[in-house]
Amino acid sequence: MDVVCESNRLSLRKYTQDDVPLLHVITSDAATMSFYPAPFTIEQTAAWIERSMKSYDEHGFGRYATFLKRTGEYIGCVGYFRTMVNDVMENDLGYIIARDHSNKGYATEAAKACLDLAEREKWFCGVVIQMAHDHIASRRVAEHLGATLEATFINRRNRDILTNLFLINLE
Repeated sequence: MDVVCESNRLSLRKYTQDDVPLLHVITSDAATMSFYPAPFTIEQTAAWIERSMKSYDEHGFGRYATFLKRTGEYIGCVGYFRTMVNDVMENDLGYIIARDHSNKGYATEAAKACLDLAEREKWFCGVVIQMAHDHIASRRVAEHLGATLEATFINRRNRDILTNLFLINLE
């Protein structure tokens, strides 16, 4: 595995098109994707990976396949996309962890490894994290990372739901 970054329990690597079936198990799960507009189709999952691969080439970063070091099991997707958030282009830190592995601190641990990588590589001076205002688990991850709530807005890209926008400065 070509590791991009790691933590005590996790290894993260760049996606390849061969990872579509792996990621699709997670992105097609209705419970895991309950805060997204809908679970992903296989085409949407492939496009997500393609977007990450394009981002690696254009920006040096993207979303990463996340694995348990101990077993090698794939558990989720963590990392960055350049995304329009509330009408501003942002460096958006996101995390999707498989339902069977949620509430174990993996999202926080993987996101922290990604933040450390961004700081070392000097990719940007800050990131945002956005989530549905009632996504308590995601909010807890953001708070554990030291993010501060910057705004709450109606998210036109996600069913017009009320969305919290958190900010982390890396300077």
